[in-house]
Amino acid sequence: MKTLRIIVIGGVAAGASFAARARRLSETAQITIIERGPDVSFANCGLPYHIGGEIPERRTLAVQTEASLKAMLNLDVRTLSEATFIDRAAKRVLVRNLRNGEEEWLAYDKLMLSPGAAPVFPSLPGIDDPRVFTLRNLQDMDRIAAASEAGKHAVIAGAGFIGLEMAEQLYRKGLSVEIVQISHQVLSLLDAKLAGLLEDELSKNNIGLHLGNQITRFEGRENKLLCHLSSGTVLETDLVVMSIGVQPESALAQAAGLQLGEKGHIAVSAFMQTSDPDIYAAGDVVETSERTMGGQIAVPLGGPANRQGRVAADHLFLKEKARPYPGSLGTSIVRVFEMAAGVTGWNEKGLKKAGIDYETVTVTDSHHASYYPGAKPLTLKIFWARDDGMLLGAQAAGQEGVDKRLDVMATAIAAGMNIEDLCHLELAYAPPFGSAKDVVNIAGFAATNMQDELVNMVHEFPAASADVQLLDVRGKALSMAQPVPGAINIPLTSLRNSMDRLDPGKPVVIFCSIGKNSYFASRVLLQHGFDAKSLAGGAFINKERKAAPVT
Repeated sequence: MKTLRIIVIGGVAAGASFAARARRLSETAQITIIERGPDVSFANCGLPYHIGGEIPERRTLAVQTEASLKAMLNLDVRTLSEATFIDRAAKRVLVRNLRNGEEEWLAYDKLMLSPGAAPVFPSLPGIDDPRVFTLRNLQDMDRIAAASEAGKHAVIAGAGFIGLEMAEQLYRKGLSVEIVQISHQVLSLLDAKLAGLLEDELSKNNIGLHLGNQITRFEGRENKLLCHLSSGTVLETDLVVMSIGVQPESALAQAAGLQLGEKGHIAVSAFMQTSDPDIYAAGDVVETSERTMGGQIAVPLGGPANRQGRVAADHLFLKEKARPYPGSLGTSIVRVFEMAAGVTGWNEKGLKKAGIDYETVTVTDSHHASYYPGAKPLTLKIFWARDDGMLLGAQAAGQEGVDKRLDVMATAIAAGMNIEDLCHLELAYAPPFGSAKDVVNIAGFAATNMQDELVNMVHEFPAASADVQLLDVRGKALSMAQPVPGAINIPLTSLRNSMDRLDPGKPVVIFCSIGKNSYFASRVLLQHGFDAKSLAGGAFINKERKAAPVT
């Protein structure tokens, strides 16, 4: 039988996962990995944490080497080698050896494309200054680490996941850090109110925020680099980390005539086949189906990349036994000092843009039993389809337990659950770990209350108006310590005896600290004939935030 020749272009997550699975399914296949960089497999998600010193040993990030892959899996790994052209008709790839410039054609029977995505590096005046960095591989990591050892100040361009991680890690090294973000919030995938919790945490740690701003040019000086912002502000710094997004490295696929999506990602089937059935693709370079509504989505994350590589190898060798890739949710999380926040599935911006009829609610409760020492507030926001209650997405933020709730919500969404199912999820409970009614259950209760028209929710404080009454049902001491202009304070425990202070002819918007007591109060007032609405999430999540200090 003819030996199957497989070429993998790109290692790291998707390519290495594909090659490893392919070898386990076939001892006879000839598998060659072409990797442009010097490292074929490394933990790129750990790069910021080595820069900050939380991962002390660099070698732990180099997951596999040419030698280890040869020994373990009998793979022919060629690092510092670049695939420059795919001849689909002849089924061969032109490969250039970056050490000596020599080129050779390698024949294939099946080809895997997993070149990943590259950091966006805009064409700005002065951006070629050696003090401006991106972070993609171990060599980038080494350069940033070296620059941070000598520097005292850093600017992070972009407040996405990597930008926030880099801000924290450089701060850990003793640098003053400022973030420049084009949108008016950090972490644009997150709802603005939850993002506000991260902004509070950044402010608490003296990270300067320049939101609604962007770098327009760099000006190199002998000892400092000047970053000119669109606002007119000039930041003087020692190094800049550009983290404003990534773009798929799909030029090779495009030149080969493979079908691409709207944003340049390689289009693939559920089995990761491109428009050429002999060529697979996986990882950050592809777009796949979105798991709930079936549209197309690109998710540059290690988890999906690894699973996609496995799906492709299974399709190649297991044939009809192979299971299709079910689509992506984009489940992701970030730590920002003592806070964590994350998303899974749709967010509100995406739902509005897609014209999907949805509902949402935000709840806050303790991450474990409130009476057990150390309970911390955890905020959960969920989205569901208005017609059938099917879960579409979720977001969470807090100091503890965020990952657990995101994982539960991701599982629920993947399973096609609805808001009623959340009410009855049986989650692990003991006082140190959770509550008898977990915040996930509470989100389900709040959502079904809305569905059953037991409560009318508003998601913003109403504008000051003589036509609306704003009712604060917090305790008097808290209401006085954190006053809300124009609000009438009637603690919940006094409400039934104090309804004469309210005008039954005017709508009432009720708020408390986290939204629970305002719901209870709304039930009281609704049953006494008032037009009552509850503020979702309470004052905790809806408070007005001042701009973060600039160091």
